[in-house]
Amino acid sequence: MRTQRMAVSVLAVLTLAACGTESGSGAGSGAGTGDGSGTVRTDLPVTGVRWNVQSMTVDGKKSTAPAEAHVTMDSQGKATGNLGCNHYTANVRVEGDTVTLGPGTTTEMACEKDVQDFENALARAFSGTLKAAVVNKTLTLTTGKGDTVTLTSEPARPAAPLTGTTWTVTTLNDGETATSLPAGTRDKAPRIVFGKDGTVEGNLGCNNFRGKATVAGSSITFGPLASTRKMCGDAEMDVERSVLAALSGKTTYEIDGRALSLTAENGKGLGASAPEDGK
Repeated sequence: MRTQRMAVSVLAVLTLAACGTESGSGAGSGAGTGDGSGTVRTDLPVTGVRWNVQSMTVDGKKSTAPAEAHVTMDSQGKATGNLGCNHYTANVRVEGDTVTLGPGTTTEMACEKDVQDFENALARAFSGTLKAAVVNKTLTLTTGKGDTVTLTSEPARPAAPLTGTTWTVTTLNDGETATSLPAGTRDKAPRIVFGKDGTVEGNLGCNNFRGKATVAGSSITFGPLASTRKMCGDAEMDVERSVLAALSGKTTYEIDGRALSLTAENGKGLGASAPEDGK
């Protein structure tokens, strides 16, 4: 897995922004909306806020961020988000308005060239010492070279429920490596639906399946899955085998907004997304 510093720097700034919140009216109380005067504010709520990366300016050239680039922070000081294609997580240490970056990690999915170019540039921009300024609901991060990244905030979207949601598989994981679905299979991406009655069903990319799935805390234990027995192309059958390996025995799962990650004890796993406008 490649190391990525972007997430830790954003987390640092969010922690910095929290200072006024902790001593003021409290997160979620409406503080930090700005007074329209352009005064730098540090009382934005931190947790429960989705920070969307809007743009980046490197060597005087401004680039618009991919639509999915964002960061959120939980109350435990963990930053998670998406660089536009790859997911990341990280921690950081902050002293005043100086950010000391720690190591962060990202997935290694293959991305479209323009998105990958943005991610690479973002990784270079977030290194060394960063300064932060919050004006109204806009966060600006500045490197020692003068490069900047601009983010805006919005209320965090509610997490999709595990049960009743149609989860569409987007990535296949093996240990710490996550890869996107092979070309030619994405329009037939596997779908998974967990029932409130302890069942699971869906499509593996080729065959339909159904079985038992017992949810307890952050774990799901899958019973034997029954499936149809159609033969499909090699790529689709490879995806099917990978999904079945992830839906095996006891697994751990996590939901971040509308993203589901699931990892089996054998190290196999998958990432899936929920539809934005329904189930």
